[in-house]
Amino acid sequence: MTMNAEIKECQNCKHEFTIEPDDFSFYERMQVPPPTWCPECRRQRRFVWRNERSLYKRKSDLSGKDIICLYSPDKPFKVYEQKEWWGDDWDAMSYGRAYNFSKPFFEQFRELQREVPRISISNQKCVNSDYTNQSYSNKNCYLCFSIADSEDCIYSANINESKQLLDDLYVSKSELLYECVDADQCYNSSFLVNSDNCLNSAFLFDCKSCQNCTGCVGLRNKQYVFWGEQLSKEEYEKKIKDLHLDTYDGREMAKAKFADLILKFPRKSQRFKKCVNSTGDLLTNCKNVKWGFSAYDLEDCRYITRIYTCKDTHDSYGLGEAELIYETIGNQTVYNVKFANITSDSRNCTYSDLCFNSENCFGCIGLKKKQYCILNKQYSKEEYEALIPKIIQQMNDMPYTDGKGRVYKYGEFFPIELSPFAYNETIAQENFPLTKEEIQARKYIWKDPEKRDYKVTMKSSDLPGSIAETDDSILNQVIECAHNEQCSEQCTQAFRITPEELSFYRRMNLPLPRLCPNCRHYQRLAERNPLELWHRKCQCAGTKSENGVYANTASHTHGENHCPNEFETSYPEGGKEIVYCEDCYNAEVV
Repeated sequence: MTMNAEIKECQNCKHEFTIEPDDFSFYERMQVPPPTWCPECRRQRRFVWRNERSLYKRKSDLSGKDIICLYSPDKPFKVYEQKEWWGDDWDAMSYGRAYNFSKPFFEQFRELQREVPRISISNQKCVNSDYTNQSYSNKNCYLCFSIADSEDCIYSANINESKQLLDDLYVSKSELLYECVDADQCYNSSFLVNSDNCLNSAFLFDCKSCQNCTGCVGLRNKQYVFWGEQLSKEEYEKKIKDLHLDTYDGREMAKAKFADLILKFPRKSQRFKKCVNSTGDLLTNCKNVKWGFSAYDLEDCRYITRIYTCKDTHDSYGLGEAELIYETIGNQTVYNVKFANITSDSRNCTYSDLCFNSENCFGCIGLKKKQYCILNKQYSKEEYEALIPKIIQQMNDMPYTDGKGRVYKYGEFFPIELSPFAYNETIAQENFPLTKEEIQARKYIWKDPEKRDYKVTMKSSDLPGSIAETDDSILNQVIECAHNEQCSEQCTQAFRITPEELSFYRRMNLPLPRLCPNCRHYQRLAERNPLELWHRKCQCAGTKSENGVYANTASHTHGENHCPNEFETSYPEGGKEIVYCEDCYNAEVV
């Protein structure tokens, strides 16, 4: 039976959202009720379960050894060091308990959560990369997060197969990059945004296959272009010297000029490669994807972020090689899994947390190679299959209600207040930033910053103007961040320059930063579009852009009339960017 679209009011934000016929078909296939939260609130709720960057020192609750950990010492959880957690000296099944039909499910889950040890950090097959998280097969990396198969990287996030990066975000298969965002297969460059296959360049936006270019937008297969002007090799090299990018003042002037320049050129409404019937941003090889962001190789997926090689998946983040997935975060190689946090190599699991190589489990935490378990208690296949429908019915008859009065029946993801992290420790704060007062008003958890007793020995304003003027004594200084905690960017107040970092600045001929690593990270985040879509019209007004800033260089199919095309885009309504539809953009750029 084909169902009609329905408009519902979000239980959380009270705004209306639409459940479409294809959504209903998916929910029926997954045997779950339609959601009561809108897509944006569902994403925010999942994100509160993902701490990527907040690291602490505490002791392992098994051995007592000092460890680097995602959980601050005041958290009410047992935490084991990685090797200990994966070892055989403990058994998650020993914490199993029978289901109590006189208590809401999520209360019982929280009780189990307080007992079962949690893994200290996600850092596997790494060498000299202790201060990394969501980290796999890396070497000599420091304070990098969500990084894989990389080497000699510092203060970077969402990195794959790269070497010698510093202060980068969403970079793959690249080397010797500084302050780049959304860059692929680039080399020896700085301040690249949304650019691929570029080398020996700086301050490029939306450029492909360029080398020795500076201050450019929308270039393809060019070299020796300086702020939009084609030069000879000799002219270009002289202009670069005159720019004084090796000095802090020269770099800041170039950054300001670049920020103004990129607003004078059109941007593509949707950054897609080989996509069919899809909406979102930064998608590659996708078919029938709705509200998808930073993903590739997908089919029939909706409301997803940072997933790859998936089919029939809704409402997920950090997922790979999966099918029939709903409301999950941080999972890998799974099938028919719903409401799961960090569950991998598993099938037919529901409400699972930190479970691996398991199947047919419900409400379990920390299991490895188990099946037919409920709240970590073993059942026979027949007992399990008979009990699950009764638990689902009980979840609907006796729902959990959180501190704000939000009701959690079967079909809702884990309540935010059950997250093992405070809101401002997670990627929710990065993507849906809230003040302390806003967090507490919504009955989420806020964590005050750790008390620091930094004895600042140098103000950022007193740093040398260029790297040539910087000697090794800088390694002994505690530098005050220019923001000095007067910002909303998780400022650490002060920072040091590491020997590896100083070596990088010297090799790249870069001045020292004036902001701490956290503030720099948040400024890079601001370079990316929000995880949201707006319905907009093409801003090509015939021979120029609507605001008259950009003059078209080619004739378009709509002639001198305003382009009639409309689209879904991650560029917010009312922004300063000039946003063109794919046809108008291709006429100007490709």
